[in-house]
Amino acid sequence: MTKEMTADEYNRFRVMLEKNSGIMLGQGKEYLVTSRLRRLMERESINSITELMSAMERSRSLQETVIDAMTTNETLWFRDEHPYRIFREKLLPEIAAQRRPLKIWSAACSTGQEPYSLSMEIEEYKKRNPGQLMAGERILATDISPSSLAAAKEGVYQQLAIRRGMNDIHLKNYFDEDSDGRWRIRQNVRGRVEFRIQNLQQSFAMLGKFDIIFCRNVLIYFSAELKTDILRRMHASLNPGGYLMLGASEALNNLSDYYEMVQCHPGIVYRAKPFSGQR
Repeated sequence: MTKEMTADEYNRFRVMLEKNSGIMLGQGKEYLVTSRLRRLMERESINSITELMSAMERSRSLQETVIDAMTTNETLWFRDEHPYRIFREKLLPEIAAQRRPLKIWSAACSTGQEPYSLSMEIEEYKKRNPGQLMAGERILATDISPSSLAAAKEGVYQQLAIRRGMNDIHLKNYFDEDSDGRWRIRQNVRGRVEFRIQNLQQSFAMLGKFDIIFCRNVLIYFSAELKTDILRRMHASLNPGGYLMLGASEALNNLSDYYEMVQCHPGIVYRAKPFSGQR
């Protein structure tokens, strides 16, 4: 990036990014754009943000690459603990009692730590409660980032990534160490996870219905209007009485017709209500 970004360029880039990905950049984040796009622009011999945006209009592939570069892929194993405790102590027993296959959606799954953590929890539950959970459980994991999904599908992690939340017992039980010191997740965990690209701005209709949706630590990057729209459409993607799990800093606003809060002491999960109003 040889030309310094002007205020007008930054504002136009912000609008473009929100339109195409839903991600909102605040004021004064020029440094973030510069740091994340510098290498890409050098590789493409693009000298300014204006030139980049013009090139993006001509190339869908370049647009996806830019959005990929601007996506925050901060994640770790069993993040925040409370959601996973609620999952194993409350949600899994409820689904097991219904005697039907479990379907979970991990939205904005990044490089796969969340869906694989959920899959490990399912493995642990089945060991403790043999025969209770009906066979055929599935986890759909989606993200807007092609590079994150490629890493997630591979299921191979460097030591640094593994140590961010992974305990020694799970590491021993569910990973194999490669000759180069990386850790490969085992088939019994990865086999129930399907990865698919999904922009949360777009329709969920083709994804199917779910018993549980994990949508954690992504809505904070969206406008209030887009957040509400996503949560309404997720309600339509839940089976009756299904559950929505949000991030610790996220909450539902003005959606009491759609969800009821369930206090789990500690932690919160949201149960889908029957909804008969206008969507």
